[in-house]
This record gives sequence, C-alpha cells and structure tokens, in this order.
Amino acid sequence: MKAMVIRDFGGPEVFEQKEVPKPVPELKQLLVKVLATSVNPIDYQTRRGDYKAFVQLPTIIGSDVSGVVEAIGEAVTDFKVGDEVYYTPQTFSGDGSYAEYHVADESIVARKPSNISHLEAASLTVTGGTAWESLFVRGKLQVGESILIHAGAGGVGSIAIQLAKAVGAYVFTTCSKQNADFVKSLGADCVIDYKSEDYVEVINRETSDKGVDFVLDTVGGDTIERSPLVLSEFGRLATIVDISQPQSLFAHWDKNTTVHFIFNRQTRAKLDAVRRLIERGQVKPLIDSVMPLSEVSIAHERVERGGVRGKVVLSSNA
Repeated sequence: MKAMVIRDFGGPEVFEQKEVPKPVPELKQLLVKVLATSVNPIDYQTRRGDYKAFVQLPTIIGSDVSGVVEAIGEAVTDFKVGDEVYYTPQTFSGDGSYAEYHVADESIVARKPSNISHLEAASLTVTGGTAWESLFVRGKLQVGESILIHAGAGGVGSIAIQLAKAVGAYVFTTCSKQNADFVKSLGADCVIDYKSEDYVEVINRETSDKGVDFVLDTVGGDTIERSPLVLSEFGRLATIVDISQPQSLFAHWDKNTTVHFIFNRQTRAKLDAVRRLIERGQVKPLIDSVMPLSEVSIAHERVERGGVRGKVVLSSNA
C-alpha cells in the first residue's frame, strides 16, 4: 500500500511516499480502507520531533480516519466488512492514518455519521473527541453555564462552540476580526477580537465581574495564568495545550479552580455521542480545504502557519 512516511524528524518536507506492507488485522482489530484523514497540531508536532521519545522512526503519522472496513479479525463482534467508520488511531502506538489502510482495535472505532461524507467525518475525530472530553467528560459543562472558548475559529474551538450551544451554555469566544461572523454562525454569543480587545476586560464587563464558569484553553501562552481573572469561584479550566513556559497557578487557589489537563483518549463512546449530535443537525463539520494525501507536506505547512478556519482534510482518492 502507499503511505506517507517520515524517516527523520523535521519540516514538512520530510514526508516521502513509499510502498509499505498492507497491515493484517489481529483478533479484535479491523482493517480499514482510509478514504480521508486530516491535519492536527499533534501531527506536525510529532513530525518535527516534539515527542521523539515516544516515536520510533521510520513511521507513519496521522490522527484521523474515516473509511470503510475491508477485513475483520476473528474475534470482532461489533462491525462487519463494508461498514463505514471513523476514529482516532491510538496515539504513539503503531502507525497513523497517512496511508491507504489502517488497522485499529474495534473498541476505539465508531460508526460514521450517516448524514456526512468521509471528508467531513475525517475532520471530526480528534476535534470532536477532544472537545467532548474537555467539556463534558472532564469539565461537566451544564445547561445555563457560561464558557470562554479560546480560538473559536480553530479545529477544536469551532466544534466546542457547537457542543456548548447544544447543551445550552452561554459562549464567549476569542478569534480574529475576520472570523467574527464565522464563529457567530456557529452559535457564539459574545465574540472577542483578541488582536484589539483584552478578553479579561470584556468578560468582566459583560458578566458584571462575576466571570465565567468554564474556560477552554486551546491556545497556550499565558492562558492558564490569566484564567483566574475571568473565572467565577469554583470555576473550571480545561487546557489541551502543552505548557511551553512556566506559569503561576497561585491565583487559582483563591478561586478554588478545578484544572483539567486534557490529552485526548481514544474511546468509541465519545465519537458515538458526537455522531448523534451530527445526525440531529446540532453539530456540523467545518472544512477549511481538501488536498490529496500526496500533498501532506503543503497541508502541514498551512496548518502549522496558523490562520486555518476549521480543518485541512486529506483525501486518499484525490
């Protein structure tokens, strides 16, 4: 099978298209023909060597799969050949999705939403799973609460806005001015231009200094340290970003903040929950652009540079 392989860590140019052996499913595994995948921050971080201690070269990376079951192991009970599925491969455990085929344990695989394409489904497994884990599994976001979602036009942020609105929360979000109408169309109640406004000032003004119940950090920087300035007492913070610089947590004690550091776990239940919302029309996939898998280097460069609205999707058939 064809695959985009990296033999050395580095820039987007390290990808090479190679012929590699087609994987064979074990007892509880599925062999999936990958019809679409996409680019996530963890993909370019892995490619450039941020997690080199966990990666054995040469390797195939990639964190989203949407495709069709081609073969099943003898002990598989929940799927059959021909089923349309979507999932996130186990992180740092075997090859990823930048290939024609992928094998996965059936426990992490979910049925693809019936009302969207494979290209759309491939934009959702990492972003949808991460947003669901952050907001509901860990953060316990409730009806009537308020939330600040940083970078609402991004991959996780744009799905998180929709999930938060589906549960009945009031959503503040940050983005650039050109993305304001976009995030409003997703349901954001108050949009903050991070280039010209201080989100701390805006939220305290809009909430009469009460703050929000929840902050979802998708940007890093000093967000953790500044979050107590916008959180209500007993508020919650979920961050999906590596801490690249030392930050003080001292102010969180005064607010009795609950802080969640999120590394997306691969489970079917989250993707099933997201699928139900998609099929009811409460969540929609957001695609910035579609490229052939052979142009993964260009796709990585675009996403790593920033400014992407939604996801850059890679088609195995393009």
